[in-house]
Amino acid sequence: MVWVPLSPTSSDRRAPLHAPSTTTMSLEWLTDWSWSLDGLRDFIATGIQSFRDCDATALVAVACLLVLFVWYCYHVGREQPRAYTTVNALMQSAEANGVQNGFVYCQSPECVRCSHHDGLNQKLYHNLQEYAKRYSWSGMGRIHKGIREQGRYLNSRPSIQKPEVFFLPDLPTTPYFSRDAQKHDVELLERNFQTILCEFETLYKAFSNCSLPQGWKMNSTPSGEWFTFYLVNQGMCVPRNCRRCPRTYRLLGSLRTCIGNNVFGNACISVLSPGTVIAEHYGPTNIRIRCHLGLKTPSNCELVVGGEPQCWAEGRCLLFDDSFLHTAFHEGAPEEGPRVVFMVDLWHPNVAAAERQALDFIFAPGR
Repeated sequence: MVWVPLSPTSSDRRAPLHAPSTTTMSLEWLTDWSWSLDGLRDFIATGIQSFRDCDATALVAVACLLVLFVWYCYHVGREQPRAYTTVNALMQSAEANGVQNGFVYCQSPECVRCSHHDGLNQKLYHNLQEYAKRYSWSGMGRIHKGIREQGRYLNSRPSIQKPEVFFLPDLPTTPYFSRDAQKHDVELLERNFQTILCEFETLYKAFSNCSLPQGWKMNSTPSGEWFTFYLVNQGMCVPRNCRRCPRTYRLLGSLRTCIGNNVFGNACISVLSPGTVIAEHYGPTNIRIRCHLGLKTPSNCELVVGGEPQCWAEGRCLLFDDSFLHTAFHEGAPEEGPRVVFMVDLWHPNVAAAERQALDFIFAPGR
C-alpha cells in the first residue's frame, strides 16, 4: 500500500482551527489512499506501454549490455586480489637476474649496494642504539627518524631520486651542487690536478701491455668500456693501489669532508673509453655528494643527473648527488682518447658533524 499525502489547498489554509471529527479523518484518508492507487496504476500502465513501444533492436542492445554487465561482475568477483609490488620485491627480482636499474651489479656479498640484507632497518637501529649508549642521543633526531621510517622513505621517493640503501630525511635535494658547497676540498683537489694526472698517466701505461692491468676493475656497460682504479672502496683502503698512487692517497687525508670511514665512501680514477654509455642508475644514499675532478675531458662527453646534462672540464671539480638517476657517456672520436676523472665522495654539506660521526659508526665497513 502506498500513501502519498496531499498538499493542503488555499481553502484548507483559510479554514478555522478546530479539531476534526473521527468520521471526517477516515473519509479523507480513504479518498487519499484511493487517489494514490490510481496514480500508481497509471504509472505502471504507462511504463508497460513505453516498453511495448520500444524498438526491438534497442531492446536487444539493452539486453546484451545487461548480460555483459552481469558477466563482468561475476568475473571481477572471482578474481583474487593482486598483491602490490614493492620496491624491495622489484630489486630482489632484478637481483636474481643480475641487473638493477639497467645496471649489471657485481653480486658481491660485501657490496653495500648490490646485497640487500633482510632486517637491514633493525640492524641499523641496533647500531644507532649502541652508538647512543657510548656517546649521546643528542643530534640524532634526524637519523633516528630516517631509520625508523626507512621503508616508507625508500618506497615513496619520486623516481628521479631513489637512493638504494639509506635515505636521510630533511636534506636539501638538488642534482648538482655549487663549488662553494665544499669549497676547501674542491680548491685543494684542483690545486693538485697535475699531481693526480701524472700518477694516472703512469698507471695507464700498463694498458699497452695487457687488456686489464692489475688493480683495475672493468664495470658492466651497455656499450664501450668503463674502468675504475680504487684507492678507497666502500670505506676500505686498497693498499696495493694506494702504494701506486702515494701522493693522491696522501691528498685524501687532507680533505676535510672526504667520507673515508663508512661504506658510502669511495675514491677512484674512472675511465670511459670512446663509445661508452653507462646505464642510468641510482647511488646508495643521499648523505654524500660525489666530486669528479676532470683529468682528461674530450669533446662529446656528458654527465646527466636528474635529467640535467653537464660537461666535465680538465682541472675543475663537478659536484652532484648520485642518489638522483644519473648516467654518463663518451661519444667522442676514438683518436680523442678516454674520458678520465678522479672521483671522491664528500659529505653532504647539510649533514652535521655529530651526524657524520654517528653514520660512520652505523655504516662502518664490516659492521
